[in-house]
Amino acid sequence: MARLIQHIVEPPRACSYIPPERASLEHHILLDVDADELEALLERGFRRFGPDYFRPVCPSCTACVPTRILTSEFKPSRSQRRARNRGAELRVVVGPPRVDEDRLALYHAWHGDRERAREWTPGKLNSRDYFYQFAFPHPSAREVAYYDDEAGGRLVAIGICDETPRAWSAVYCFYDPAYAWRSPGVGNVLTVVDIARAQGKPYVYLGYRVAACPSLRYKSTFHPQEILPRLPEDGEPPRWVRVDDQG
Repeated sequence: MARLIQHIVEPPRACSYIPPERASLEHHILLDVDADELEALLERGFRRFGPDYFRPVCPSCTACVPTRILTSEFKPSRSQRRARNRGAELRVVVGPPRVDEDRLALYHAWHGDRERAREWTPGKLNSRDYFYQFAFPHPSAREVAYYDDEAGGRLVAIGICDETPRAWSAVYCFYDPAYAWRSPGVGNVLTVVDIARAQGKPYVYLGYRVAACPSLRYKSTFHPQEILPRLPEDGEPPRWVRVDDQG
């Protein structure tokens, strides 16, 4: 059973998705969360990095909308099929997340490219930080690793995910910038959808879609999907709504 270690609500700060807005996150630091408890948190709009379970509680904005793909009905678009084909030669290995020099180097190469191209704040992730964010022990934690065997078995992309009884959750994805032309981020979502559908799981959670944020608009292109237009209060059931458009 989950144990609450700390509950934190951040003071409002500048939003990294929509700069004019003010953002705030509610954090629950939890231990011993099982897969069923994680699923209930996902249904209520929470996300997870390590022991930190969080969701937005912004004072004047509701732009961050939780979204999940309906796996049994999902059909990739033409551009998504092209992305799948470009990554078809990569070898996929699913296992528990782990930390090593290859993963740290891959993360820093990817983040450094984002810093140059998109003016991201420099990311100084060491092995301890990586462990707590991506490889913290959890019964639901999964790593989807992609290798290029034509390049000597080189690790080229990592998808950090969670698996629950009825869903997969795509948590984070990073990759070698030299492979960006293969659209590995889109390819990772398609891989996770395929895994979930083969297991009979109805949902793949994508986190938050933010219409005003260019880097997050891609989430609305996986459809049909359901969104959680309003985060439920304590004791209130979540009310997910189906959307079939790409808006």
